[in-house]
Order: sequence, then C-alpha cells, then structure tokens
Amino acid sequence: MTVGVGRTALLVAAARAIETHRPDALAHDPLAEHFVRAAPVSARWPVHPDGVPDGEADPLWGRLGRYFGLRTRVLDDHLLRSARAGVRQVVLLGAGLDARAFRLDWPAGCTVHEIDTEGVLTFKQEVLDRTCARPAAARRTIPADLRGDWVGALIRAGFERTVPTAWLAEGLLLYLPADAEQRLMACVHALSAPGSTLAYELKEVVAESAAVRNAPVYLAARQRLGIDLPALFATGRRPDTAAELAARGWTVAVHTPYEFTVLHGRGPLPEPDDALAANRWVLAERARPTPLPAGRASVSCAPGRIAGREPPLRLAAQ
Repeated sequence: MTVGVGRTALLVAAARAIETHRPDALAHDPLAEHFVRAAPVSARWPVHPDGVPDGEADPLWGRLGRYFGLRTRVLDDHLLRSARAGVRQVVLLGAGLDARAFRLDWPAGCTVHEIDTEGVLTFKQEVLDRTCARPAAARRTIPADLRGDWVGALIRAGFERTVPTAWLAEGLLLYLPADAEQRLMACVHALSAPGSTLAYELKEVVAESAAVRNAPVYLAARQRLGIDLPALFATGRRPDTAAELAARGWTVAVHTPYEFTVLHGRGPLPEPDDALAANRWVLAERARPTPLPAGRASVSCAPGRIAGREPPLRLAAQ
C-alpha cells in the first residue's frame, strides 16, 4: 500500500492534515492525520503547520501542500454543487484516502461509491474503524483495478445507470497509460445519465524539461519522502480527454490551479521551471435534455465515435 503511487496518497493526506490546522484553511479533513500516522512509511511526516520548519516557504509542505489544499477545496465545491443541484450518486475513481464521504455536508439521500484496490480500501477501513468515524452519506466501497473491468463491480454495488452521477478522478489520470485513460473516460461517459458531472486532474505536458523535473517541489519529494513523482507519471502521447468529452456532448471547462489561487486568495503562484505549470483541473457536465415545444417530435441520436478511437465497452454486470 505504501509504495509507488500508494505512497502519494499518504503525501496528499499529510498535506490535507496540515491544511486542516491552518487558520485560513481552504479545506478541513480531520481524518487525514490518522491515515498518515497509521502507515509506518509516513508516521513521522508533519501533520500540522508547526511541524514544517520553513512554513509556507517549504517547497514540499508549503508550496505543494498549498496546491493539494486548493485542489481539495475546488473538488469539494464541485461535488457539493452537483449534490445541491440534485445529484445523489457520487463515484470516487481511485478514491485512495479520500474522506469526503465522512467530512462533507451531503444532502439527504446521497450515496458515495469509492473505487480503489483492495489493499488501499482495507488499510483505509482499518484506520476508519479505529477512529469510529461515521459517514455523512451512504458509503459503498468497491475493490477494483481501474485499468481492468471495474464497471461490473460498480453496478453490482448498486450503482444506478439511469440517474445522474457526480464523478471524481482526483490525482488519477496522471498515472494511467493513455489507453487505460481512454477506456476509463469512455466508460464514465457511457454510465453517465444526463445531468451527470465530472471533475478530474491532468497534465498538459508529459515530457517535462530537466529543469522542471528537478524543480524544488519534485526534488524535495524525492529526497525527503522517497517519492519520485515524475517517474510515476504516465509517459507517451496523452489523449485529449477534454476534447473527447466535448465531442460527446459534455460542457467542459479546463482551468489552471492559479485561477483558483486568485479566486480564493490563497494557493500556489507561478514560479520559474514550475512543476505545477502543466497541471489542469477539468470540470465537465453532461447536459440534461431541453424539453421540446409542444407539438414537436423528439429525435434520438446515438453518441458518435471519436476519430475511430473510442474503445469497446463492457457495461453489463459480470
């Protein structure tokens, strides 16, 4: 659980814990520090601003921590906005140590599905049991590998294809091979009733320069935590998933993190050889059909394939 990409989940949890204790916190996650302390590899990492000697100037827990705190707030807002608009079904793709089922103020009737590997979900549940945490929404955990057939497991867990869903892929697509990313997004589209929403993170540039790969953020993660983030990112030509979603009829907005730094008055700012400059946060919505005027017939149109690259789907429960 605590090696490779799994260790990055602990990195994000530590950043959320530190953010929680800031007087100007953008997000609160009281469970985060329990996850960090429970894993031997991260047991001595800081979980409070007082444990960061250089404070905001620290490239790891300062700058990168501000990035994760801001990302948490933006994606929290996305999910709650969807729920308050009437979406009652939430799916966290690659949920990791996400505690949103417990810490967000969900409207009545919401169900949060968490998909991740069995090892991650087992570790997470052991910590949750020790803290006696109680979810604020109905919570369903689905052990599955998102590079394989996860759809059947989701449907067997009670997912309803006919109602809108709020999807979240936080810190996930950066690590998936291109073909796995396309299959995942094609499945999300096929499972999304009108009114569904989707938020995810991507990198616009995969082949970063040597100067960027050795930026203070990456260097600190390597030297102090043993996490080589650039080595974990998927390589090769990346699909333009935002354009593909738009072609399938979604309304898509692609943002830089710095837009939200300005909006919230707190967060990372650009710097030379910036490790965060290529990061994008994508917010999308599949429009509900507009009622036709009386007397006009409706026309049903199947979604088209994207340049012949849409992968085949297996959507029936296995």
